[in-house]
Amino acid sequence: MLSRALPRRPEARRMLVGTLLSAIGRGLTLPFLFIYLTDVRGLTDTRAGLVIGWYGVVTLALSPVGGTLIDRFGARRILLSGLVIEAVGTGSLALVDSSASAFGVMTLVAMGSSVIWPGQNTILASLTDADERQRIFGLNFALLNLGIGVGGLTSGAIVDTTRAVTFQAIYVLDAISYLMPALILLTLPHVGRRLTTGPAGDRTSSGGYLTVLRDRPFRRLVIFGLVLTTCGYAQIEVGFTAYAVRVAEVTPRVVAWALAGNTVMIVLSQLLVLRRMEGRSRTGGLAVVGAVFAIAWLVLGAGGVVGPSNALVAALCVVACSAIFGFGETLLSPVMPALTNALATDALRGRYNAMSSMIFGISGVIGPVTAGPLLGAANGRIWVVAVVSGCLVSSLIALSLRRLLTPAQDGRTPATPPATEPAPVQA
Repeated sequence: MLSRALPRRPEARRMLVGTLLSAIGRGLTLPFLFIYLTDVRGLTDTRAGLVIGWYGVVTLALSPVGGTLIDRFGARRILLSGLVIEAVGTGSLALVDSSASAFGVMTLVAMGSSVIWPGQNTILASLTDADERQRIFGLNFALLNLGIGVGGLTSGAIVDTTRAVTFQAIYVLDAISYLMPALILLTLPHVGRRLTTGPAGDRTSSGGYLTVLRDRPFRRLVIFGLVLTTCGYAQIEVGFTAYAVRVAEVTPRVVAWALAGNTVMIVLSQLLVLRRMEGRSRTGGLAVVGAVFAIAWLVLGAGGVVGPSNALVAALCVVACSAIFGFGETLLSPVMPALTNALATDALRGRYNAMSSMIFGISGVIGPVTAGPLLGAANGRIWVVAVVSGCLVSSLIALSLRRLLTPAQDGRTPATPPATEPAPVQA
């Protein structure tokens, strides 16, 4: 299964190695930003939530610009710039000592993040044929989570809220990790060039974002993604962590083990899921994702109910929630980018991928800002009801998307690979 999932071109394989290396650094810090800002740097819960929400605002504002730059100048230049900016911003988190500095540093981090994901997805799409993209995006996600899991286990054994230096160390290591994919990309001089032959400054040939927004199936896909990520991914750094520590009353180390459970689930099941999904409806798979995420939050809610009286059961519920959530991710990770790029054209591929990444920016604003008040009401029960309901609504939206797609776009028939691959254009 692994051999089948690997991309045909060696350049794509090397890009996947970069994903793994940078993900290890990301895993060092992913579950601890809220705890770091509040318990180590002394910010209030509200201010910490606003800082994380501000990251989403800036990412959202800059993502459209990043997509346009990728289409005009090629993903290579933009991705390299984003990785360097992200490295500087992430390393600077080690120096945060106030709300003002936290806002400033998160602005820098968001500037890099706004172009990294659309840039990487655009490059992977350009290096793969249509018939292998779903597998490649799934494998990319599995490697991403493998790295995050390794980093999470490492930081779980290191961090101590009474010693700020332990958090500073993991943020510096995270910064170094972002330079790894940049170095790999520098060894691939012909990768990431512009995909179309028009002038770099031509705005009329592709139609821009207006053309993307007129794409009705893609609009529906974006709505699905917004609902799902707001009630799913956007809750990981704030909602999941805060509920686990404060309501279920588990330790930060249990949260780190929960991320390990998430990683184990993804690594063990991703290749099998990719094989089982071939030739099946992508929209049906997206609907299952919403249901699986809802089940995960219900399990976490159960941990909050028993947490004060049974620490072991609470810990098991937290870990189980993360593992179940991981299974849903194995369904989502190959389908969402593959469907995005099935709807995109080469002239607008950067913009399509940028709008897809904007989903996480929007949910990154709504999720952290709303999680705090919801967690404070009725001992977190209102938060559980809200995220479970949202995930189920996203399943209904996914089912409504199927009638707007062709069988090939929905994955129900094999995609026909192009006869020839377009030659890269020197920017």
